[in-house]
Amino acid sequence: MATTEKALREAIVVTAGRIADAGFGGASSGDISTRFADTILITPSGAPYRALRPSMLALMPLAGEYGAWKGPSKPASEWRIHLDIARARPDVGAVVRFQSPYATALAMAHKAIPAAHPMIALFGAAEIKCAKYAPMGSKDLAELALEALGAGHAALLGNYGALTTGGTLHAALARAFELEILARLTAIALTVGRPRVLSDQEAFRIGERLKTSGADIEARVEALAAEFASPAKAKPKSKGAARAPAKGKRVARKRKA
Repeated sequence: MATTEKALREAIVVTAGRIADAGFGGASSGDISTRFADTILITPSGAPYRALRPSMLALMPLAGEYGAWKGPSKPASEWRIHLDIARARPDVGAVVRFQSPYATALAMAHKAIPAAHPMIALFGAAEIKCAKYAPMGSKDLAELALEALGAGHAALLGNYGALTTGGTLHAALARAFELEILARLTAIALTVGRPRVLSDQEAFRIGERLKTSGADIEARVEALAAEFASPAKAKPKSKGAARAPAKGKRVARKRKA
């Protein structure tokens, strides 16, 4: 995993690209941060994800003046969410805030995601709560987000979107993908009836079984890390796009006919 400031900056840029590729929004609807020593590195305000560069990130100290930052551009407008989580949760190394379709739809309806599917165990809580509405960029929103997150690793933000956390950027990103899948399943289940919720004890047992079987969040992180490390594969040629014969050969066939 990335440990140096340079490597962490590059990892945030890669993560931003994956978020954009997945259709989870960009700088106008999300932001990314990672812990570095006694600071956090965070995406800048307004910079398009696909144009993001490592040098563009802002650096914010965890202690001292609240909201202080260094860098060529000011930090993302929701820096309070990232800073407050990093201060309150030493186990969290990264935060990804995004607006994927189904998770955002549930946030718009103020619907929490219950433990109605074993995948809930990936988030360290028996329920993914939805925070109450608060104005964007406000301290109130940051406090409500932290409250909804609790000791888990995901939260919905009322009328706004979602966030996931992890010990590393890979873990936070892996949970973002898994959260959207779980949100889609929940939305579908709500259209056909009331999801049957598993007990807190069963949700805990599922988490333990996932660890034993190698299907927990760490396994997903390893798979994601391997995917990041793999070189891009060349696109296969279409079967119908056969190479045209050389001009000389085409002429020869025409004369023969």
